[in-house]
Amino acid sequence: MAKTPLLQVSDIALTFGGDPVFEDLSLIVQPGDRVALVGRNGSGKSTLMKVMAGLVLPDSGTRVAAPGVQVGYMEQDPTMAGFATLGDYASSGLDIDEAYKVDMVAEGLKFDPAGDVNTASGGERRRAALAKLMAEAPELMLLDEPTNHLDIEAIAWLENELKATRAGFVLISHDRAFLRALTRATLWIDRGQVRRAEQGFEHFEGWRDKIWEEEDQQRHKLNRKIKAEARWAVEGISARRKRNQGRVRALQELRAQRAAQITRQGTAAMAFDGGSTSGKKVMEAFGLTKTFDGKSIVRNFDLTVQRGDRIAFVGPNGVGKTTLIKMLLGQVAPDEGSVKLGTNLDIAVFDQTRAALNEEMTLWENLANDPELGVSGKSDQVMVRGNPKHVVGYLKEFLFNEAQARAPVRSLSGGEKARLLLARLMARESNLLVLDEPTNDLDIETLDLLQDILGDYDGTVLLVSHDRDFLDRVATTTIAMEGNGQAVVYAGGWSDYRAQRGGDFVEAKQASKPLAKKEKPAEKKVVTGLSFTEKHRLEELPDLIDTITAEIAKLEELLADPELFTKQPVKFQKATEALVARQTALSEAEDEWLILEEKAAG
Repeated sequence: MAKTPLLQVSDIALTFGGDPVFEDLSLIVQPGDRVALVGRNGSGKSTLMKVMAGLVLPDSGTRVAAPGVQVGYMEQDPTMAGFATLGDYASSGLDIDEAYKVDMVAEGLKFDPAGDVNTASGGERRRAALAKLMAEAPELMLLDEPTNHLDIEAIAWLENELKATRAGFVLISHDRAFLRALTRATLWIDRGQVRRAEQGFEHFEGWRDKIWEEEDQQRHKLNRKIKAEARWAVEGISARRKRNQGRVRALQELRAQRAAQITRQGTAAMAFDGGSTSGKKVMEAFGLTKTFDGKSIVRNFDLTVQRGDRIAFVGPNGVGKTTLIKMLLGQVAPDEGSVKLGTNLDIAVFDQTRAALNEEMTLWENLANDPELGVSGKSDQVMVRGNPKHVVGYLKEFLFNEAQARAPVRSLSGGEKARLLLARLMARESNLLVLDEPTNDLDIETLDLLQDILGDYDGTVLLVSHDRDFLDRVATTTIAMEGNGQAVVYAGGWSDYRAQRGGDFVEAKQASKPLAKKEKPAEKKVVTGLSFTEKHRLEELPDLIDTITAEIAKLEELLADPELFTKQPVKFQKATEALVARQTALSEAEDEWLILEEKAAG
């Protein structure tokens, strides 16, 4: 029997005062769907989600939710007028006997329900909106960047909650690890069209690149055909004018077809200039100890930072990551210990609060009124690493058009604001980058580019991020701040830190208390055995293990060819990388099967 869709939108068209955002857009969300909604910044992801939530009415088309189905939407900027506390807002709409759920979710997301809505930060308000949605437990959840402003501990908690839920959800996120762990289907918004693949985000990039390759082939064939027809028109039309007017019209139609093709948006022309070279030793910390507001930040902490290091600082929100960085930079004095900075340092800072941007000023003014960039007043130029460039031309390199250049910063999406802040940062020469949550709101393509340019950057990077995939790709050293003044240095990125620590204490702790298995505190029930999702996973793991084992055997057979390395070195390299990846996947699948088997046995 066919399932009744939770939500269906058909033939949607939407225009915001200019080019269409969507035309003839249709999609269906089925019960139990776990869908990644992906696309470039500004492609319309959040707008589409608001259409799905019924908050934005399209110019034409229909939106239909199944009878009795509750569709929940996590607001990015929730309106809390009329509520005294964050908890009051989060529990609104719940029955009295369900209000306890808000406290349980608040524990996982780490915010205080008693917090005053008038003094709450943007991150606290967003966590309250997420708590409201999770406590309501609708049949369909629409989650727009739910991991923003969450630390790794809270992200792990949320990930486990969504794994355990039986509800369907559509998810927008820049966090690759989060998307890979949760999604089974992908909706891709590209140039006003929405495509769906019945594969999770793990397969998105291969699927996207294949579509783009097919487009390029079709465009190449069309250009060749136009060129051939145009040559015929020039050389032969005079002799066959009457007989071949149809062919001339066909040529005109081909040209119109090419003109109608929508060009893919390129990638931002981002680059960091290392400027002058710093000393080999960038900084040394000796016995740093710091207590702030009665809380121990670090105790007897030592660190040596060499030129070219990429050092990541990880830990829960509020543990003191930014304070430690400011101590290392000499901006905050330690209670005990000392810091020795190296020579010839030129520091550039990406601030997660984006305080460097004036929301009421235009993009143009934000670049043309920056003393650090050597411009002020109504200049139409910006100094980019010592060379003058026209402001609009420079903004175009970061995918902003001229109309946007004259619009206020508050009109930008979160990802566009992050891109503008990167434009300011990259206009400067530097040899020490301090990046505080640079990945928030950036689309996948821009994240890829940022990772690449950080890899090529000649200077040193201090990085704060809760994006596990980004940490793995960028960091060479991880400093884990685990609270109570403990700051431990580990080699490598996030996964290396987990392996050296003997597993992820954060995720293990949180995974033991999923919301779906909690009861009201007064009842004190103990739930044992496997959840529905875990039972399903246990059943499918043996087939998955067999599949991976077969793939490993094929790769080992391929690599056994002694001539492969000399004759096809690229193929040899790819096969070697694939073998390592599949061996890792096999080990993880076997460990997961063992854990679930032990849990099923009690």
